[in-house]
Amino acid sequence: MENERKGAGSRLRCASQVRSQNRKSSDASTVTSRGSDRAEQPLPVKQFELLKPVSRSFYISIRLLPRALREPVALAYLLARTSDTIADSSAVDVEKRIELLDRFAAGIAGKDQAIGEALKELLVSQRDPSTALGMTEGERTLLESAEAILRSLENLSPEDQRDVRELLAIITRGQRQDLTRWGGGPAALGNAEELREYTYLVAGCVGEFWTRVCFRKVQSFTARDEADMLELGTNYGRGLQLVNILRDAGSDLRAGRCYFPEDELRAANLSVSDLLNGPADFLPIYLRWVAEARAGLDAGLEYSIAINPPRVRVATVLPAMIGVRTLSLLEESGLEALRTRVKVPRNEVRGMIASTTITLASQSRLRRARAKL
Repeated sequence: MENERKGAGSRLRCASQVRSQNRKSSDASTVTSRGSDRAEQPLPVKQFELLKPVSRSFYISIRLLPRALREPVALAYLLARTSDTIADSSAVDVEKRIELLDRFAAGIAGKDQAIGEALKELLVSQRDPSTALGMTEGERTLLESAEAILRSLENLSPEDQRDVRELLAIITRGQRQDLTRWGGGPAALGNAEELREYTYLVAGCVGEFWTRVCFRKVQSFTARDEADMLELGTNYGRGLQLVNILRDAGSDLRAGRCYFPEDELRAANLSVSDLLNGPADFLPIYLRWVAEARAGLDAGLEYSIAINPPRVRVATVLPAMIGVRTLSLLEESGLEALRTRVKVPRNEVRGMIASTTITLASQSRLRRARAKL
């Protein structure tokens, strides 16, 4: 990680002290093992080392979680990032990626014991380790560790295994759908419902997973009904994925992928190929989806405000705060965001993390933040 600015570093040290002071009471009073769940041991350091290079904000969120939540959530994220790495390995032809993704999904379900070796062989077949498959070093390490990650799944409680496997079955279905969708030149999704389905498959389902695990493991998680929290969590995940789509729209378009609905483009007399030039007629469509992403993040803030245990609330709200700032930068950039990737500066992210952690994301502060959204 880059060197922290003095101010942010100081705040993070204070945050660490606050977390230390609150850890004992938070873990003891709010997290429990229920049913046949056991009290999980901390994840091996190796698994957090795998997480850190392939996530930006979610790594911090996972580290903030109480121990009983940390293991299934971290493992689910590792599996999802591994499957995403397989799907995004553009140096491998699509048919091979689909085959490997299907095998990895089967491995998660306990039906393909050899997928880890197959992924290692794929990496070995690439001559230059630094550029093989167009991956970062962190992503290469994920594939090299796939077998160990899958073995870790077997160490979870039966309930956690069930939840993680159900989640990954949905995510890999969305990733597979994405691979089969593009291939005949530049193309767009058909309509808004296709886009909403996609955001559910790869992210909205994560909000459901998070909610179910918390209701099962965290005492007094929230006073709201589980059905309400499931809906808010789903919309939150969809909103976060829309932020990703909006932020990456330019690079996706250059790769021939357009997540903006074709019927909306057609109504504005636009084609996918037109969008790379950033036509003014596209701006209302772009801003419409910015607004929908903002509504999803608003659901995330409402969801977070409803959470009682402070540490779980902090971990849950951080992606929303970073997402809100990303949307503001996208709105400021307008269609220039199609040419230059917008990203919240790392020092700003650190400042948000420090501020949120110090205050333990107080519900009154979150309500004020939500009112400004």
